[in-house]
Amino acid sequence: MLPKEFTIVPGVFNPFTALLAEKVGFNAVYLSGGALTSSLGIPDIGLITLDELAYMLRKIRDVTNIPIIVDADTGFGEAINVYRTVKILERAGANAIQIEDQRMPKKCGHLDGKEVVQKSDMISKIKAALKARKEALIIARVDSRDVISLDDAIERAKSYVEAGADIIFPEALHSKEEFEKFAKEVKKVPLLANMTEFGKTPFITAEEFKEMGYTYVIFPVTIFRVAAKAMKDALEVLKKEGTQKSLIDKMMTRKEQYEIINYTYYEMLDKELEKLL
Repeated sequence: MLPKEFTIVPGVFNPFTALLAEKVGFNAVYLSGGALTSSLGIPDIGLITLDELAYMLRKIRDVTNIPIIVDADTGFGEAINVYRTVKILERAGANAIQIEDQRMPKKCGHLDGKEVVQKSDMISKIKAALKARKEALIIARVDSRDVISLDDAIERAKSYVEAGADIIFPEALHSKEEFEKFAKEVKKVPLLANMTEFGKTPFITAEEFKEMGYTYVIFPVTIFRVAAKAMKDALEVLKKEGTQKSLIDKMMTRKEQYEIINYTYYEMLDKELEKLL
C-alpha cells in the first residue's frame, strides 16, 4: 500500500529507474505516462495501449516491491473499459491507479487545447474502478482548471470524493495560492500535487506542498528529462570526438550499475544452483 504520511514520489519509466529510485531511498514511485510514452518514442496523447502499460508495470514489479502509482490516463475508454483497466493493472502490481477526466484524445495536463468529460461520466468511471479494485487506491485527476475554472475543478473534486475516490489529484493549477485554496476546499481525502517542469505550475517545493496539506507530490518526468539531456550530450561527444574518455566522470560506474541491478545476488544464486546439480 502507499505510505500514509507525506511522500515525495519520483516518476519512473522502466525497471532500472524504479530500482534506482528505491536505492536512493524513495518509498514509492510513479509510473509516468509522460515519461513512459516518450521512452517508447511516442507523444502522450492516448496512443499507448493498456497492454503496453501493463507490460512495463509487470516488468517493474518483477524487480521491486516498492509501492507503485500508475498513470492510466483516461482509463482506456468508458466506464466498462475502466473496470477492465483496473483489474489488469492491479493484477500487474499497481498499488494506486490514476484516472483523469479528460476527453479523448487526451493531452499532457499542462498543454493547451485539452477537453474534459461531463462530471457524471467521470463519476461513472470512478465507480467502475472501485467495483473492479481489490485493494488498489483510486486516484481521480481533475483537469478542468484550465478548461473551465478553478472553482469547477474544486466542485468536480468534491463530487469525485463523494463517488468514492481515495485520492484527488488537481492538475495544472497556476499558483501556490490556487493549491492552497484547493486544499482548503477539498479536505476528506489525501491530495496529490504534480510538480512537473515546463508547465502551468510554478516551482513549489515539496515542503511547501506538505505545509498546504498535500500528502503526495509527484515529479513525473524529471529524471527522464535529465537522462534524455545527458544522453543527447553524450551522443554529441561521441560523434565529435570518437571516444568516451571525456565522459567518464559523468558516468555511473560499472560497480554502481551492478549494485542497482543486484548483479552479485544473481552471481551467487548461479553458484548455489550449480552445487545442486
